[in-house]
Order: sequence, then structure tokens, then C-alpha cells
Amino acid sequence: MKKNKHQHKKPVIQLKNVWKTYQMGKISLDVLKGVNLEINKGEFVVIVGPSGSGKSTLMNQVGVLDTPTKGRIYLDNIDISTLSESDLAQLRGKKVGFVFQQFNLIPTLSALENVILPTIFQNMPEEERLERGKKLLTTFGLGDRIDHKPNELSGGQQQRVAIARALVNNPEIILADEPTGNLDSKSGKQVMAMLAQLHTEEKKTVILVTHDTDLVKY
Repeated sequence: MKKNKHQHKKPVIQLKNVWKTYQMGKISLDVLKGVNLEINKGEFVVIVGPSGSGKSTLMNQVGVLDTPTKGRIYLDNIDISTLSESDLAQLRGKKVGFVFQQFNLIPTLSALENVILPTIFQNMPEEERLERGKKLLTTFGLGDRIDHKPNELSGGQQQRVAIARALVNNPEIILADEPTGNLDSKSGKQVMAMLAQLHTEEKKTVILVTHDTDLVKY
């Protein structure tokens, strides 16, 4: 008997009839209108569309950074509307790693200090967080850059630091918002190769948000 290839799929994120409406004076602007989306464990999903199409708003919902005006969002079958803000932050910190176009590194901290920052909010012991941070940076070819500040690193190196930071809590989901947008072509390809490797070798669920159709081809 053949097994259905979909029968073992497990949704990690579900959006059910999600609306997001912004109030601009007397005008209501519906940016998301009844979105239904299911992302399964281990998938590589691309959310693509031009600027102004609502990608960032959708990303904030998928990454449970924001709550919908209407509808339900489930993270690992947990309805996020039932959680307090602190409980949601804890769940999000464990489950989702974020990579942004702007890198969002703290300029006064070293590469290692930037990487281990999310572990502090998960109450990870200091020895373990330092070990994890150094291991990730070494894996990404930055073992000799752990004490360097962001302004002492190239754009590609900064993005690798940002990816290491996203992975430090060993999240199930990597959410990357225009991760190659501020990089040259070579560095952009390296970042995409890293995301592909995380998907194929470490079985991470990867969600890529982009306007670049070339990345969809990749």
C-alpha cells in the first residue's frame, strides 16, 4: 500500500481568514483580506509580490509579530490570541528565527554578542550561549570575526551574523524578509545557499519574503 506523501505533513503556521485593517483618520485600509495559509513543517515557502502589496504585513502575521484585526493565527496548533504578550514572546523566541534586509545588528556589540542576544531572553546559561554563538560563527566562516563590531564587517558578513543570531535558539522556522536586498550578487547567492542548506540538511522550515522573482527561480 502506497503512503500518501502528504499524510505526515504537520502544519507549523496556520492563518485562518486573517484580515489586517489600518485606520487612517476616517479611512479604513484593508491590507490583508481573508488570508488563508498553511505552512507545513520542513517546507521552503516563498511569499512574493511587489512593494506595497502587503508582504511585510503578511510577514508580521506569519511570524506572529503582530495580531490580526480579524481571523485566527496558530503557531504549532496554539491559537496565539489565547496567549499573553510575554508568553507569545517566549513561544516566538523558541520557534521562529528572523533574518531581515537591514541586518538589525546592534552597532555597539561584537558579532558574538549580537548572535547570543536572543538566548538571554530564553534564560539560557551563559556558558551554553557562548558555546552556541562561537560554534555558529565558526560554521559560517566567521570564527576569526567574533570580536568584531558590525561596522568592521562586510555586508555579507553582517548578514551571516544575522543568520547565526536567528539560529542560536535552534528554532524550527526561519523567516527571512528580503535577506539579500542589501547585498551584492555574490553575497546574495551565498545567503541563499545558506538558507537552502538549512532547509535540506537541518530540515528547517524556511519562509522567504521577497519582491525578487530571481530568488523564486533559485
